Formats: sequence, C-alpha cells, structure tokens
Amino acid sequence: MIGRKAAKENPVADITLLLEGTYPFVRGGVSSWVHQIITGLPQYSFSLVFLGGDRSHYGEHQYELPDNVTHLECHYLMDPLDEAKPSPRKGNRSAFNDQRKLHTQFRQKAPIKKGLMSKIFKDLGRKGGISKEDFLYSQESWKVIGESYSKYCTDPSFIDYFWTIKIMHGPLFRIAEIAQNIPPTRAVHAVSTGYAGLMGAMIQESRGVPYILTEHGIYTKERKIDLSQADWISDVSDKVSTNLNDQLGYIRQLWIRFFESLGRMSYQMADPIISLYLGNQQRQLADGADPARTHIIPNGIDPTRFEGPLAARPEEVPMVMGLVGRVVPIKDIKTFIRAMRSVYEVIPNVEGWIVGPEEEDPTYVTECRELVSSLGLEGHVKFLGFQNVNDILPQLGLMVLTSISEALPLVILEAQAAGLPCLATDVGACRELIEGGTGEDKSLGRSGAVVPIADPEATAREAIRLLLDPPLWKKASEAGLARVKRYYTLDAMFDSYRNIYDTALMASDRKD
Repeated sequence: MIGRKAAKENPVADITLLLEGTYPFVRGGVSSWVHQIITGLPQYSFSLVFLGGDRSHYGEHQYELPDNVTHLECHYLMDPLDEAKPSPRKGNRSAFNDQRKLHTQFRQKAPIKKGLMSKIFKDLGRKGGISKEDFLYSQESWKVIGESYSKYCTDPSFIDYFWTIKIMHGPLFRIAEIAQNIPPTRAVHAVSTGYAGLMGAMIQESRGVPYILTEHGIYTKERKIDLSQADWISDVSDKVSTNLNDQLGYIRQLWIRFFESLGRMSYQMADPIISLYLGNQQRQLADGADPARTHIIPNGIDPTRFEGPLAARPEEVPMVMGLVGRVVPIKDIKTFIRAMRSVYEVIPNVEGWIVGPEEEDPTYVTECRELVSSLGLEGHVKFLGFQNVNDILPQLGLMVLTSISEALPLVILEAQAAGLPCLATDVGACRELIEGGTGEDKSLGRSGAVVPIADPEATAREAIRLLLDPPLWKKASEAGLARVKRYYTLDAMFDSYRNIYDTALMASDRKD
C-alpha cells in the first residue's frame, strides 16, 4: 500500500478507481487509458484500488504515479484466505435462503430485487450473515451446494463441482472486506465489471456514493474466451460441437455464468455505464444494462504526439508489418506469424515485428517462437519486446492487429496519427476506425483493411495488396490521419469524463 502526503491533507478522494489486473502494473491499452485520465484531469484527486490474481505475476510499477494520485492499495485475490480451524457450525439459514433466491434470479436473468441485493452485500463476510467460515464449513453451506449439484450439475464429479464452488466464491469475501475498508471517497469508477465491478456495486450500496462503470472490452465476453481455452479446468463433459455453449462442459459454463452474474449486478448498480463504441453498447444492453444509463465515449489520443513519427516516415513504403501488443492468446499472434509466411512467399524481403511485453504468458511466447522456427521465418519475424511506439511507427509499412477480441484499440489511433495504414480483424471498433462509422466519417475513405478472425490467408492477401500498391497505401494513410484528428482526440474524451465526474461529485455533495 502506498499513501502520499496529499492523502493526509485531503483524506477524501474525489474519485476511487477500481482496477482489475491493469494499471499501474501492466502496460497496455486499458492501463494507458487510466494514465491518460489521471494526468489529463489534474483537478481531481484519485485513489487507486488494484485487484490482481496471483501475486507473483506482478512486479514493479510500469507507470509513475501522477501527483493527483493520493492513495494506492493492492490486493491479490489468489492469496489464500485466512481460515480458522474447521469446527462444526450450523450457518445462518435465512442468509443462505437469500443466496438461493439470488441464484434463482441469476438463472432467470432477472433484475435483482433492491432489498435482496442490499441484504446479500450486507451479509457477505459478516458474522450473523455468511462469514467465510460459514461458507467453508457450515451445514447450511453444505446443504446449498448439495442441492445445487443434485438439481443442476450435469458433471458426474461432485468433488470437482464442490471445489469449483469454493474456489469461485472465495474471493468474494476478500472483495467485501476491501470494499468495507477503502478510504473515504466521493465517487467510485470501475474500469471493468468482474470483481472490480462487483466491488463498485458493493461500495455504492453500502456508502451511497455514485458508481461509474467504463468497459473497454466486454469483460464477460473476454472471460468466456479465456475460460473456453483454459487448461486449468478439467471438464470431462467438454465435447466437440459447432456451438460454443454446447461444446463447453458444465464446470466451464458455471464459471462463465458466474462472471455474467457479476456483470449484471454491476450494470444494475452503475450510473452511467460507458462503452467505447456502438457494438459494445449493444452487448451491454443484451446483458441487462439499462438503456437510459448507457453512454458511448470513444478513446482518444493527442495527435500532436505523433507529429515526429509522421515527419520521419520515409518516402518509400517499408516492407515491415508490425503487431504492437501483448504476446498473449487473445492477440492471436500465431495468425500474424502464419500470415507472415504467405506474405514472405510474395515479398521475400518482408519483416514482421512483434512489439510488446512477453511476461504475461511465457508458455504462449514459447509456442509462438517455435512456430516462427517451424515455418522457416527466422530473421523475418522478430520479437522486439516493449518499445517506445514513436520509435517503431516510422519504420513500419503496415500496422497489423490479429486479435480475437478488442474494444477500441489505441494502437490503431496512434498508427493513424503517424500516417500508418492498419490491417485488423473484424472485432470491437476496428471496422469503425478503419472504414468509418457515420456517413460523414466513411466519406473520408478507408485507412486500411478489415479481415475475419483467425484467417492468415485473408490477412496476408490484404497486407500484400496494401504494401505493394503505393497510391492505395497513400490514400489509406491520409484517411486515417484525417479520421483520428476529426473524431478521436483526447480533448473530446476529457470533456466527456469531466462532465461525468462533475455530475457525480455534485450528486455526492448533495447527499452529504
């Protein structure tokens, strides 16, 4: 935990940011956005609550905390719970009955009754409610788990089901404790649903402070992708099917429904609920968000920061394809590498640069390096690690994103501001950024190309077309530069959040 002198002078933070697995320990789009918000709105004081998984996955801060950050505390949800010695206990029947009602409403995908949610949050982790000891050892807890297994579970292993429930719900007791003890604040702002979003809902309910929610990607969608591929879930009922839900076993689906339920509680308590583009707003609405409380605020950048890379761009198009991002499965680096093989057959002097941190998933990094070797691309595909993007951009002929999930990637905006055409999969706001959203936006022209997910041949085909057609490349460069300057500036984003924060703080002051 880090406290600052400013915290003593002004103990009540204007905004408490609830951050799950991001800033200030992990670089990337969301963390960059958090840093932009804090530094770009210096009139507000910020308190930071960081939630991580395994403590060993996080090292030193990747960002220097700005002066208007008055407090930082870090919590790791995979740390073992402090468990008392097991002893017989009955458990609070009324509190566990409320849990039954809650889970019934989750299954029906119905809004949670206000009084029930209040009672659930109040009882969680509290003696006389459901303490963690009651959850772990009581007769009532055993009864609820047994009933649910008998009634709903299609997996033959009760042991797997039992321990899944224990592991899944264990962090909620720590979340409840953190929410109860965070320093005074005038408003909270979660940057995802999940555990951070649940904490925001708890704080709003217990303290009555305004709760703002921003989703860059849709958390439940991203967790579904992660969980469908997770090898730490041993699910005997996984089977081959053309439908993702059908092919997932019960335990995987249980995890997915768990995070969907956390998301629904976040949506029910947050106001406003912010997304980056129309597609994600529609997803929020489908998942239960109130249309009256949803807003769209695109990410923004400062185009003047990229005037240097723009001026440094050479006359001829460099035969270099760049992928700037973390080396993790969701970025689908392997499709980029496979596409490079096809491009190499047409453009023998082509290079592919993978620019981003490699610490998050060492196994996947090894697999990617082995794929480069097996395809005979040594010397043509290079892993450069984290770099200053301004140094990299003038050396690229094409920015490539092969992700299977994105929101509104800042790297496309940065590339456009540097006059670099982009090639991206049809995920998130990538199509809007490259082809335009409104009619006026589309009239600017295409700033690159959009391809299907996990399609190395389509990726290679479009890359070759752009790299080998200088007039087409130039038109794409000009369209991207015009688009980012007109629609995606930091000033516009700051104005929107300034209005939201001022509204929240005025509401908080009226309550006091």
